[in-house]
Amino acid sequence: MIDEEIELDPKRYIVSETDEKGKITFCNDYFIEVCGYSKDELIGKSHNIVRHPDMPRVVFKLLWETIKQGKNINAVVKNRSKDGRYYWIFTEFEMRKDIDTGNIIGYQASRKSISKHVIEIIADLYSKLLEIEKNEDIEASEKYLITFLKDKGDDIEFSTIMEEIHRFY
Repeated sequence: MIDEEIELDPKRYIVSETDEKGKITFCNDYFIEVCGYSKDELIGKSHNIVRHPDMPRVVFKLLWETIKQGKNINAVVKNRSKDGRYYWIFTEFEMRKDIDTGNIIGYQASRKSISKHVIEIIADLYSKLLEIEKNEDIEASEKYLITFLKDKGDDIEFSTIMEEIHRFY
């Protein structure tokens, strides 16, 4: 495993779609190129196949809670490629609905590169959240995150956390 960052092309998007449970149903060529898995290795697998261990669980907990409520969300995520390298992305999640019933049938995520400045800020926050999760639990991590944001002067929903962090720095 190689612990080095993959430099992303700022003009290209990593795109994937999942079913309502998070199983990959589509991935574009750039996603395949960056993550190092083949299309056959990705389709039908849980999207957490690219989850980096540096990502706090609370981020995904709150992300899933938000999109399951039918709300779109943006997030900064650190992913891991097949060979162990990593890449930071700004992800825009959108739900896909059945035209007839209006039920959520899956999600689409479009990802792009993010500035080094934002990565430094997010990495410090995520490191603290991960430490709390290891020493306490995910609920303590969530409480810290909410307090962190409230201390910045706003009482906001998780769906705007990444925009707020970006705005504060």
